[in-house]
Amino acid sequence: MVVIGEIAGVYGVKGWLRIRSHTQPLENIFRYQEWQLGKDGSWSAVSVTEGRRHGRGLVAKLAGIDDRDAAAKHQGKLIAVRRDQLPDSAGDYYWTDLEGLNVETREGVKLGVVDHLLETGANDVLVVKGEKERLIPFVLDQVVCDIDLRSGVMVVNWDPDF
Repeated sequence: MVVIGEIAGVYGVKGWLRIRSHTQPLENIFRYQEWQLGKDGSWSAVSVTEGRRHGRGLVAKLAGIDDRDAAAKHQGKLIAVRRDQLPDSAGDYYWTDLEGLNVETREGVKLGVVDHLLETGANDVLVVKGEKERLIPFVLDQVVCDIDLRSGVMVVNWDPDF
């Protein structure tokens, strides 16, 4: 499963849910008509019957969730899709592909493992945890020299003292 969002809360009294999307743009989460909702590794399939922007966020109506009490039971759950539902990344990388990669410098100094990424506006930032935590800009060709998903290694142009 690939997590693409989460249930942020309830909206109204007819079972609508506030959605926190991890997709870009945010509305892309509604391209998937079937979501997996889960917590603690347990997933269940739900159908999205309606979804739209509301203010600065998103709201969705899911099949079988028809009142506020039923919606509240899903608050805090993650929204995921099966990996095979994602479009081909065509030279780009999904964050989920980068998380867990070993990071080393061009000289072979091991810096740690990609724990997660941050969206900062200008560039995404890799949070690399090793002997110390490092924040490394995800800038292909300038900072990130090579990504080998098969071997699980990312090579960066980075001073190990930073």
